[in-house]
Amino acid sequence: MKLITPPAAPHESFIDPGAAVAHLQNLYAEATGFLRSAFLDALTKGRPAGRVRAYYPEIRVTTDSYARTDSRLSFGHVAEPGTYATTITRPDLYQNYLMQQIGILMRNHQVPVTIGVSSTPMPVHFAVAGDDGVTIPQEGALDFVLRDVFDVPDLATTNDDIANGLHFRYPDGAAPLATFTAQRIDYSLARLAHYTATNPRHFQNFVLFTNYQFYVEEFEAHARHMLADPDSGYTSFVGPGNMVITAADAPLPAPAKMPQMPAYHLTRADGGGVTLVNIGVGPSNAKTATDHIAVLRPHAWIMVGHCAGLRNSQNLGDFVLGHAYLREDHVLDDDLPPWVPIPALAEIQVALEHAVEEVTELSGYELKRIMRTGTIASIDNRNWELSDPRGPVQRLSQSRAVALDMESATIAANGFRFRVPYGTLLCVSDKPLHGELKLPGMASDFYKTQVARHLQIGLRAMELLRDMPLERMHSRKLRSFDETAFL
Repeated sequence: MKLITPPAAPHESFIDPGAAVAHLQNLYAEATGFLRSAFLDALTKGRPAGRVRAYYPEIRVTTDSYARTDSRLSFGHVAEPGTYATTITRPDLYQNYLMQQIGILMRNHQVPVTIGVSSTPMPVHFAVAGDDGVTIPQEGALDFVLRDVFDVPDLATTNDDIANGLHFRYPDGAAPLATFTAQRIDYSLARLAHYTATNPRHFQNFVLFTNYQFYVEEFEAHARHMLADPDSGYTSFVGPGNMVITAADAPLPAPAKMPQMPAYHLTRADGGGVTLVNIGVGPSNAKTATDHIAVLRPHAWIMVGHCAGLRNSQNLGDFVLGHAYLREDHVLDDDLPPWVPIPALAEIQVALEHAVEEVTELSGYELKRIMRTGTIASIDNRNWELSDPRGPVQRLSQSRAVALDMESATIAANGFRFRVPYGTLLCVSDKPLHGELKLPGMASDFYKTQVARHLQIGLRAMELLRDMPLERMHSRKLRSFDETAFL
């Protein structure tokens, strides 16, 4: 079949990150415009005369030196001589990220980058994703088979092989320059819009996860307070359905149908605001959310939710700062085996502890009255209390766990897997091992008094992290010995 493609463009070398990203944007616009136009023609004029194909743009860099770089950095350099590449999508959305990563790579290796068209076809679904006026009909709705004429998403090339350390290489042998390929990113951007009902461009660099609606209500109240302060640095608050307000007293309409994992965004012009995602209950939801948010390359994500306290000395409302994780969630066992340790990250731990001190006005030995640091167990059975206690209870005791939930270990493990700094601060809402089960009405006073304080601690921790240099926040603990240069 005849192959119909845009005019071929030669690869070009760049020593200026801004010029390199501008060329990526031009190549991407040309490819998506070509596919969008061809698809609209196919809808009105029928099957094209050949197979229509456009390709993602790519970044390439080649170095022939083993020269040492600053060993304090966890990113921005490659380990050995060779050619490294990554396909690129949505350079408009990733403009600042790309300029930053390309610039650091150039400085560390003193080499140019090469920008051009890759050999990876762009699925037509992703090419028209930014056009609200165009939708791809289901198979059978057209008078020709869509995949016979256009490239469609291919699961064989949409995977986490790079993140999982499976020695991924591009067809020409180039090693990966970034954790995610363009197809993997496009897939997650589409899923994010579906699950959270907000456009990915609203997501901020600092993400809080919760498992209760109470935190959403407090987050909106906090956001309105920030918008009322002209010196806060925050510019807007965005809710599901891409509802945007910029004034503290503006109404925020809720969509007629809420998404599975509604997201709310307190934004800053530089993307350094805070996103809160109500992931609901369970490790599967936690994995789904973090699988997709990871492609946005956030600087940190933290779980702020409720948990079961496992020590009789704990009180309802006490905090638990996760320092280790007992993973009985099982959803990541194939991607990150349970024998892989998930280390605590000092930068996140210190920010969370300082935030607790500031908000509660307690410190040192007095802080131990309301907060414990220790192992958090995450389990995939919400009604574990009804199981034979000789099983889960014995393992909880042997692990020295101090709290149990269903999401935190998954979020931490996926942060480790995707090289996103992670942390956990939970609030004790019940003590099932000591006769204080979570029952209707039992904890109403606790919810009223503790949720606002808990959320404020999470927000303050994010502010402390935002003020931290990027190279310090992204811990070397998250990087392997065969690592991508880009964060």
